[in-house]
Amino acid sequence: MVTHLTKEPQYQDHITLSEKQGLTKLGFRANATWHRDPRRLVFVVSRYKFVSKMLSGKQKVLEVGCGDAFATRIVLQEVNSLCAIDFDPLFVAHVKEQMESAWTFDSRVHDMLSGPVVTEGGFDAAYSLDVLEHIQPDNERQFISNIVHSLTEQGILIVGMPSLESQAYASEGSKQGHVNCKTGKDLKALMLDYFHNVFMFSMNDEVVHTGFFPMSHYLFALGVGKK
Repeated sequence: MVTHLTKEPQYQDHITLSEKQGLTKLGFRANATWHRDPRRLVFVVSRYKFVSKMLSGKQKVLEVGCGDAFATRIVLQEVNSLCAIDFDPLFVAHVKEQMESAWTFDSRVHDMLSGPVVTEGGFDAAYSLDVLEHIQPDNERQFISNIVHSLTEQGILIVGMPSLESQAYASEGSKQGHVNCKTGKDLKALMLDYFHNVFMFSMNDEVVHTGFFPMSHYLFALGVGKK
């Protein structure tokens, strides 16, 4: 039952939707970002927008380290199916609780250091945003290797992370847990151990470009052609 009428009729469906199913809540991390640094939320969803376009048309996609999965549906818009994993049961339970019927995807607890994500046929793409910098350097190869072993032979991987140079300007909250930030050169070198081709992109705020790595706040590495 509609209880409010908008002045302009084209906006009435917005009111109808909110009265029918309520307003969508922000996830744990997105909520904290919106309260503390609203602009950062724009940067985060822009990273998912980039991934969504790079993986457009893929059939089975794996997200490694989904957190609250608030922006995961941006990728879901462009792919056939998606599995989002995180090693923290609290976050995965929250993802399932918040999931809406129009935007459903598989979400499960899995620590990528424990082994690959096994699924019939494998994933034809995977991405991991803001995770590698939290992995101890001694464990990074196990982490990447297990993702790669979750992929089909033609599978591709996108890794996104803040650059080492950006940490001089990062907030204390942002730097918590960052034990493995990399330069663009080092991130590419790591990915080249697993893929024949690695394409690098830089990001400043919400803008993706191919500029000078040391002036980039954020890095993307896209690996193609498994070794």
